[in-house]
Amino acid sequence: MATASRNALSIAGAFAAATLLLHLLTNGQYGFFRDELCYIAYGHHLDWGYPDCAPMIGGVAWFVRHVFGDSLQALRFLPALSAAAKVLLTGLLCVEMGGGAWAAALACLGVMAAPIYLITDTLFSMNTFEPLFWMGALYFVVRAARRDQPKMLLWAGVLLGLGIENKHSTAFFAVCLIGGLALSPQRRLLRSKWFWIGSAIAVLLFVPNLIWQYRHDWATYTLLQNVKKTHKNVTLTPPQFLGQQVLMLLPVSLLVWGAGLVWLFRQRWARFAGWMCVLFFALMMAMQAKNYYLAPIYPALFAAGGVWWESRKAWMRWSMAATIAVVGVVIAPLTLPVLPVEKFVAYEKWLGFEPPKTERAHAGPLPQHFGDMFGWPEMVAQIAKAYHSLPPDVRARTRIFCNNYGEAGAVDFFGRQYGLPHAICPHQGYFYFGYDDLKKGDNLIVTQDTAESARRSCADVEVLDRIGHKWAMGEEHFDLLLCKGLLIDPAEAWPRMKHWN
Repeated sequence: MATASRNALSIAGAFAAATLLLHLLTNGQYGFFRDELCYIAYGHHLDWGYPDCAPMIGGVAWFVRHVFGDSLQALRFLPALSAAAKVLLTGLLCVEMGGGAWAAALACLGVMAAPIYLITDTLFSMNTFEPLFWMGALYFVVRAARRDQPKMLLWAGVLLGLGIENKHSTAFFAVCLIGGLALSPQRRLLRSKWFWIGSAIAVLLFVPNLIWQYRHDWATYTLLQNVKKTHKNVTLTPPQFLGQQVLMLLPVSLLVWGAGLVWLFRQRWARFAGWMCVLFFALMMAMQAKNYYLAPIYPALFAAGGVWWESRKAWMRWSMAATIAVVGVVIAPLTLPVLPVEKFVAYEKWLGFEPPKTERAHAGPLPQHFGDMFGWPEMVAQIAKAYHSLPPDVRARTRIFCNNYGEAGAVDFFGRQYGLPHAICPHQGYFYFGYDDLKKGDNLIVTQDTAESARRSCADVEVLDRIGHKWAMGEEHFDLLLCKGLLIDPAEAWPRMKHWN
């Protein structure tokens, strides 16, 4: 390996180590995020699929629990490693594209400072692992294209197949990657036997989830159709969609990743990657996807942009790097849980900036990526107090019914210390955990429902307490109800209770 490449990889390694340290020092603040509690529950109910996600996240949650433990820091250790690996992969792509130390430094800095990555890599979710599969696959395709090593396509297929088992959007990335190859001089790779072998491996790795989807009436498709019908997500025009890409990557970084897109189209061997990015943007825009669905593709553009900037004058390179670093530090408290929450609110107000919403319904005093970290232990403590305040004979016939997977995940996770029964919940993947506990009692403690609604299923309804943490999201402020004398037949009612959105 040439000295320039070694230096570039050393720089990338240094940025990766800094990224890892940054997340390890900050990701234990505030509390568990709503989705994290759900994924922990999926780790207790391993399957080859769930309505709202591919199967891998449940397996990873099971692994984390059994290897690292139940703490918040344990759960977020792999996301911190993933963040570091993403930065390192950016450097590797830089080197494969012909970049040196400066290219790697600027590209890695851009990825490290991007607000969207600071948010997603703080949390345990599919989103933090997704760029590793995409950029890992792209790395092998770049090697196949630039070094004429078509055998590398086999490994790209492996990563894409695993990536689909992590998050289904990887399939769309794979389609756009193939489309980019077809539109570029590198279409010759599509005739290689290694392309077809790699594709076959990717499909085979997807088969277990495909079978699960078939056996569960295409649950994920049903959920996505429900989202579309209810207009759950914020719909963006093309200019708005592009504007939010600029915001979530740090506005000044547009000069790096934007230059990277131009650079890719100017290189005959790399043109496929430029088409890949354009096709994916157009597809996500046509599908009215959330703004962050494009996030996993940008390390490729940062890597290419680093190569472009490396040939600029020294003062330009230094100015760009310094600007990204300074702006990144200023914005970081909006994306990392580094400030006491009261100071965060004051800081956000002082900056006069709020992150854009991706879903219509979510509202609260904090942006959702922070607001959904508050109130869960307190909510479960109140439920436990109400549950144990019931007379023993009534308590023995009482179960806990949650209308949201976040509340159910919190009851199952925090409720163990209070001796609470498992939550019953018809929302998302919890629906498949079943209704057996409904048959074991005729009373329910109910979350996130109204007394009027509950009376349609119960002989009597009593308000036990008022739930609502100061910093929690708006929907987590509700009356805690005791539903006495269940009037419904669980077997008959359960299919109607299914709530996927």
